[in-house]
Order: sequence, then C-alpha cells, then structure tokens
Amino acid sequence: MSPPVRKILHVDMDAFYASVEQRDDPSLRGQPVVVAWKGARSVVCAASYEARKFGVRSAMPAIRAERLCPQAIFVPPDFTRYKAVSRQVREIFARHTDLIEPLSLDEAYLDVTASKSGLASATATAEAIRAAIREETQLTASAGVAPNKFLAKIASDWNKPDGLFVVRPRDVLGFLEPLPVGRLPGVGKVMESKLHTLGWQTVGDIRQAPASVLEQHFGRWGRRLHELSLGIDDHAVQPDRPTMQISSEDTFAADLTLAELEPHIRDLAGKTWAAYEREVASEHGRIARTIVLKLKTGDFQTLTRSLTPSTRPASATELADIACALRERVDRPADSRYRLVGVGLSGFVDRDSFAAQPDLFDGEEER
Repeated sequence: MSPPVRKILHVDMDAFYASVEQRDDPSLRGQPVVVAWKGARSVVCAASYEARKFGVRSAMPAIRAERLCPQAIFVPPDFTRYKAVSRQVREIFARHTDLIEPLSLDEAYLDVTASKSGLASATATAEAIRAAIREETQLTASAGVAPNKFLAKIASDWNKPDGLFVVRPRDVLGFLEPLPVGRLPGVGKVMESKLHTLGWQTVGDIRQAPASVLEQHFGRWGRRLHELSLGIDDHAVQPDRPTMQISSEDTFAADLTLAELEPHIRDLAGKTWAAYEREVASEHGRIARTIVLKLKTGDFQTLTRSLTPSTRPASATELADIACALRERVDRPADSRYRLVGVGLSGFVDRDSFAAQPDLFDGEEER
C-alpha cells in the first residue's frame, strides 16, 4: 500500500512585527510603519503593508526606506513582545498537530495528515487556525495547504495578506507549470539567470527538459530541479529542529578598524554565550564545535573566519578570546575599516560524538 498523501500547511503571519506594533498602538493603524532603528546603519526588520506600497521591504537600509517613504513612522523593534505573540501562535498550532516546524517567529510548517482536532480536511484546519489567531491575537495570518512543504510555502504567499490558498494533489502540475523558475526553492537570482540563459523561463520549461540534461548542467541540483518541477518533495516536517547556529552581531555608527573591534567582539561573545546556554539547554548533550567571526567591510563585503579547536570553549571569556584571535586571520591592511562584526557558534553535534580535532581555519568568503 502506498503511504497516504501528506497534508501540509505553511502558516505565515502578515507583516508580523509591524502588525504587532499597529495592534498595540492604535495611532499606528493605517499608517506606513517601518520597524527599524532610524539611522544610516540600520536595516528594516519589517514594514507594514501601507509602507510596502512605497517599495519598502525587509532587510533594506533604513535610510533608503526613509527616502522611499518620507512619511513612514519608524518604530524600534521589540523582540520580547514579538516572541510572546509567537508563543501564542505556536500554542494554537499545537491544538491541531504535534508536527510543527518553526522557520522563524512568524512562520511554520505543520503536518496535519492526522489532525489532533479531528477536522474534516486540511483546509478546514487551516481555516480554524487562522480564525483562532485572529480572535486570540488580533492579528492575521495567511496559509497555504498542499501535499508537501515547498508547495505549501508558495501557496501561503498566493493570497496575502489574510488569505488562504489550497493546492490539491490533482492540481499540482497545472499550478506549477506557469510559475517563473524563481519561485522554486533554492533558485536565487544567480541560478535564475543561468536558467534563463539556457532558455528555461517557467517551471513548465524545466519539466520538459530531460533530467539528464539538467543534471549535466547543474549536477545533483539539476536532478532536484526536475523533481521540484514535478511537484516532488519528500522532506518531512521536522518538529523541534536542533539548533544549527547561534550568533550575535552589531552594526556601528562609524566604521572601525580591526584593532578597535575587541570590546565589541567581547560584548557580542557574551550575548552569544548566554543565548547558547539558554537555547541549547533543552537539547540535552549537544555542543558547539566551531567559533565564527563575521565582518562586513565599509563597501559591504562579508568576511568570515572560523575555528574548530581541539578543546571547545567553556565560557563566554574563552569564546571571546578565540573570536578576537580570529582577527589575525583577516588578510587585510591594518587600516581597513568594518561596519559590522558578529560572533557565532556553529557545528553543533551530540556530546558523545565530539572528538578532538586539529585546528581548522576556513577560507575567506567575500560576497
């Protein structure tokens, strides 16, 4: 017997941070709200739909957002409040399934193939979740319903904001065929450009290409592209995904040299270590093997240096010492300046599998 078709939801809160601010401050409702610290070095965390009409988007420099929408109201982010609302939403999800895979504070995958609530369909479950979110948080969410994760994620964006879209198994091929190749997961701007150069504009174009030709151009990823064009995605919803990386970073009001970064690195190491102890405490026996130093130059190039020591750091001070030492591996003139620094921990493994290794430094990444 073939396994039952999965019923997957992707639930995405609408303009989450900005919507929380508008909910909690009635004077902001209907106004173009930008969640960001105002300043030349700040970036936009979120924008209300009123601000998005002017082209304001998450992750753009706040100063550009201000130029695009001079009347925007800037509100500093309050992640404590956002996390509290996220927990409320997660509790609503848990009434319907234990298979919940959070992607961030404002979105998650849910497998409702066997719904705890006993509702007749995945569509009914999505509607019930959206209704509960609206009633209990006074916020809206959009949802996609589909037989797998990547289709559900595309569907959740279809009728935003406050929308629901369903891709039924019988409709998968027809739904995908006209979509631009950039809608497929993993196809960024560079890959999209390569596919266009080869004459593949839509998902339907990729489907018509032999899998062997795609594999010839892109290796194993080509085979994956062919599967996606057919709507095939066997990745299961993974509840309580283990932590892969913890980091803290800071953008400066004025660019600094490497020599001037030490107090900032030590401060960030303390924050990263505190988050490590707090967030990984529930993941019994997992430890971080690798220390990462991230730098962004004045001209926006990103550099990373990492070290996997034979003895892992046992305190914030040791983490800071290693992160500071990684500056010596930055092959740049001493007077080079940096607008951002970050300190991270990665390479998480089970404690039992941790083994001493020789020092290993990664090469420079510039992008």
